[in-house]
Amino acid sequence: MSREFELCPGRRVGGEQPCFIIAEIGQNHQGDLATAKRMIRMAKDCGADCAKFQKSELEYKFNKKALERPYTSEHSWGKTYGEHKRHLEFSHDQYRDLKKYAEEIGIFFTASGMDEMAVEFLHELDVPFFKVGSGDTNNFPYLEKTAKKGRPMVISSGMQSMNTMHKVYQIVKPINPNFCFLQCTSAYPLQPEDVNLRVISAYQSAFPDIPIGYSGHETGIAISVAAVAMGAKVVERHVTLDKTWKGSDHQASLEPNELAELVKAIRTVEKAMGSPVKQLLPCEMACNEKLGKSVVAKVTIPEGAVLTLDMLTVKVGEPKGFPPEAIFSLVGQKVKKNIEEDETITEQAVENHVKNMKC
Repeated sequence: MSREFELCPGRRVGGEQPCFIIAEIGQNHQGDLATAKRMIRMAKDCGADCAKFQKSELEYKFNKKALERPYTSEHSWGKTYGEHKRHLEFSHDQYRDLKKYAEEIGIFFTASGMDEMAVEFLHELDVPFFKVGSGDTNNFPYLEKTAKKGRPMVISSGMQSMNTMHKVYQIVKPINPNFCFLQCTSAYPLQPEDVNLRVISAYQSAFPDIPIGYSGHETGIAISVAAVAMGAKVVERHVTLDKTWKGSDHQASLEPNELAELVKAIRTVEKAMGSPVKQLLPCEMACNEKLGKSVVAKVTIPEGAVLTLDMLTVKVGEPKGFPPEAIFSLVGQKVKKNIEEDETITEQAVENHVKNMKC
């Protein structure tokens, strides 16, 4: 059982807590503040727990040559990669505005800090938790500095190995015990054969004292729902208002109807997980009463006879009698009265009947 911790004020994750659902807006807002607010509202209306963005301080995330590189992609918002990223990057004041809006409508707000200076700003912004994107999971100085801030952490594991994840655990755990790992494959869109949901189980075995979750980039919702059935306690999915918009993430994102369906499906699966105790349930009593079988006389059995297996069979009987699983325990017992062929064997007809076998 994964340890619980408070990820956001009043909202715990892990253990038997409900799955925490992150709507990853990222930079699918197209660089437009009004669109970003519409997406926050959409995430709230669809039932997500958190609306998440991606914050970069570009000169700290990229070197000069990376920013000056020509960017001729169909998804480009500028002639260079730097121009493209600047178009999509909100200012500090815009982030304050977005966080305030999220608080007003009642949804948690955070962002992936894509470099150390972005983490500093998000710490100042007082986000409830830090999201570590897969690209920084093996950035050990970044991890150490982020962990020392003392805020809960959600750490994706795309592009990483199990050996690296053990190192991440060893770095973060002594500093900040409130973190979880997300299984993730960094491909957009992600093909089912590359998802590797079994890594969730491997993480649960390797790191039993932290919650494990899933960050998905596949199309549709089935795989993310399966992750919850496997025990994912945090699920993150990219969201968009329109998959046809310009931008490389939109195709791997969920539109509003899909996000709403995902939330609904996750909550249904959580109810369905239920109890590990197998027993006759109250909801099964009507079916059991109507169709549950009993031990019945295969032949006429005279008073005083000792029951043998060839005297007995199993049918839906009226009235109810001994359940089928009692048939072997009845062998060798004496009957106290005549039992007609096809008559139910009841406890009143058998000497020394075993009451705990009563249906």
